[in-house]
Amino acid sequence: MLKANKPLIKLNNAAQWWNLKLEKEKILEMVIKEAHDIEFNLVEMRRHFHMHPETMYEEENTASYIENELKKIGFSPVRIAGTGITAILKGTKDGKTIGLRADMDALNITEKNDKLYISQIPGKMHACGHDAHMACLLGAARILWKYKEFLNGNIKFIFQPAEEGGAGAYKMINEGVLDDVDEIFGLHVWIPLESGEIGIRSGPVMASSDIFEIKIKGKGGHAAFPHLCIDPSAIVPEIYNALQKIISREIDPLETAVLSIPVFKGSNAHNIIPSRFTLKGTLRTLNSTVRDYIIKRMHEIVKGYAEAWRCKAELQFIEPSYPTVINDEDLTEKISEILAPLGPITSIPPSMGGEDFAFYQQKVSGVFLFLGIKNSEKGIIHPHHHPEFDIDESVLWKGVAIYSLLGFNKSFIT
Repeated sequence: MLKANKPLIKLNNAAQWWNLKLEKEKILEMVIKEAHDIEFNLVEMRRHFHMHPETMYEEENTASYIENELKKIGFSPVRIAGTGITAILKGTKDGKTIGLRADMDALNITEKNDKLYISQIPGKMHACGHDAHMACLLGAARILWKYKEFLNGNIKFIFQPAEEGGAGAYKMINEGVLDDVDEIFGLHVWIPLESGEIGIRSGPVMASSDIFEIKIKGKGGHAAFPHLCIDPSAIVPEIYNALQKIISREIDPLETAVLSIPVFKGSNAHNIIPSRFTLKGTLRTLNSTVRDYIIKRMHEIVKGYAEAWRCKAELQFIEPSYPTVINDEDLTEKISEILAPLGPITSIPPSMGGEDFAFYQQKVSGVFLFLGIKNSEKGIIHPHHHPEFDIDESVLWKGVAIYSLLGFNKSFIT
């Protein structure tokens, strides 16, 4: 919940306050105008990215396109984390460095839309909106460069690879992307919100994301003679049900946790008892204490059931795990007021989806916010990661305006 009416401006006299008010209104007016002026280019860029999707750490053509666009503006882009790109804009006044991040990678999904800009790469698709994020951040780079005399401090544009399971943020941080950054902001187009709505929330906003694998070893053989085998598949239902009972029986009902196990791999024939059985799944929480407890109990349950039925079992969590996305309370309140003229702004519920933006927030203060793209009249209703996912391109200008105002936000404070 946002706190009400906290003053953002600390000024010495009425004249100074009035001058800042006029400058703030001027910045807002020019940002909105410039964002509308480049709408055609935004759609063009977004469709280029959409037609040429590349998955994690393979975004070579995407990176080259971004580099060229940044060079046209006047930047000197730098590669990082393989296919990642950064660029620095120095303001005319001293101040903090603000990081603005857009993710770059697509998904291994075959698109099923009938649009002119459908993916040209078989089996790959921008099904999460990262194409829009890149276009919006490039548009903001153009505006912020043009009006850099209004900037207090610097802007660091961060185009990040491998958000979809590759922990690209983690790799970029290890290579120093945040060494000169004081605050960071990320934007995600969001199908649960109506087109044009801005969604924001302080505190936990997206869940931690852990990937785990359970390997059970027994003794295989002919399915007609189970007494001569040690069947690892026999204990899988018990392990599955016991793990689910951690959530329903041992976690406070007011806490939020999800444990899903969608992958079961055992025998590939009806008459063979396998010697090994593998389960894979994900754990999502909004509370690190709850997460730690669930992981502890998972280990105990897997070990206990395996030993009871003469099997051996191993539970392994695949690193790095994504932490919870936690928005800084004061920063969330401040930017909510700055973005209010773009409205409407909605206080959104937490999502159990994961986001590696959380890694940045473990190092510096940051806010991750959302821009609605749902438009039933246009048939834009399908969820993220769906083969018919699309975005309402009429909101791209607002994404540019959001990024731009986040870049200018220090110019509203003295």
